[in-house]
Amino acid sequence: MTTSAKKETSPFARLNSLLAGVEPGLPAINLTIGEPQHPIPAFVAPVIAENVALFGRYPPIRGTDAFRQTIARWLDRRYGLQATIDPERMVLPLNGSREGLTLAALTARQRKPRLEKPVVLLPNPFYQAYAAGAEVAGAEVVLLGSGREGSFPDLGQVPAEVLTRTIAVYIASPTAPQGDVATLEDWTRVIQIARAHDFMIFADECYSEIYRETPPPGVLQAADRLGAGYANILTFHSLSKRSNLPGLRCGFVAGDPDFLETWTRFRNVAAPQVPGPIQAVAVAAYSDEGHVAENRALYNAKYDAALATLGPRVRATRPEGGFFLWLEVGDGVEAATRLWREAGVRTIPGAYLSLPLPDGSNPGTPFIRVAMVQDQATTQEALARMARVLG
Repeated sequence: MTTSAKKETSPFARLNSLLAGVEPGLPAINLTIGEPQHPIPAFVAPVIAENVALFGRYPPIRGTDAFRQTIARWLDRRYGLQATIDPERMVLPLNGSREGLTLAALTARQRKPRLEKPVVLLPNPFYQAYAAGAEVAGAEVVLLGSGREGSFPDLGQVPAEVLTRTIAVYIASPTAPQGDVATLEDWTRVIQIARAHDFMIFADECYSEIYRETPPPGVLQAADRLGAGYANILTFHSLSKRSNLPGLRCGFVAGDPDFLETWTRFRNVAAPQVPGPIQAVAVAAYSDEGHVAENRALYNAKYDAALATLGPRVRATRPEGGFFLWLEVGDGVEAATRLWREAGVRTIPGAYLSLPLPDGSNPGTPFIRVAMVQDQATTQEALARMARVLG
């Protein structure tokens, strides 16, 4: 664990600077951004057309009844919840998960107004929206160590003095970019610590439906098993990954009803609503699992190709979830530069997705992140080029 108040610029801006003036050795293949490129589900256009008149009205910040009820049913069904989700008090639509993950930190800060030095706990590496949330809340960042194996953060390593000042912890499962999955026991320990010190858990579960074999357990599932309700817990989901709809900008948050009541008042004056036709698409998407299974199968086929193509020298692994390769290459900056210069494959250095430790080391330095988002043929071509350069 380490503390830092430093906020980095966008990793993609840093990559642009790194590769400025470097010509790609072959026609470019971009594997940097986690932007799914699989086909859009067939039901999207008809649903929008059926509900197009709703673009003529301001949507309510709480979302439609159909949206909230559909999400509540999906959560109950997906995680086998006994303490069912109340659609009236425990679900809100989001313009994708990113805005919610960032803005939720403001209300987390308001829960502890007397703290002079609030803390937000982050995994390392992390999604940049987490650091943005800490920044807008005026909080000190405390980094939770995570490595290539077993990267789920251990809050038991955090000093009590820090936990007392903590307003929120951001945790992803599957982790991004490593692809590790939290167990119910992992989530249970986090919940118990968060409740003991009264801070919020912001569970980023946007990759929950992209897994290899077994559906990842969820934070609400762990809370349900504890049997004390959903206090101190929010889970964030998005259609970007689950349904291959990154441009739809639609997701949801669910959990702690008291937090959501306060946050809704803030969002009603400061946050963007989700348009009615977009919510209608979400209702259709969360009512159908067939397209999700097809999407998941496409990713799994690409992981099979990666293991077969990259071979033992590159040491590719098959993570439990997500759609990234987190490749250990020695020096991620050097490897990303070589892949672009020699093979036209654009990847991102792991150090650009992490913050340095007090000793100056960066846990992401030995890695590159590869987004397995292109179609099978393009991915196979990129993997073959990578094998030639890195192997």
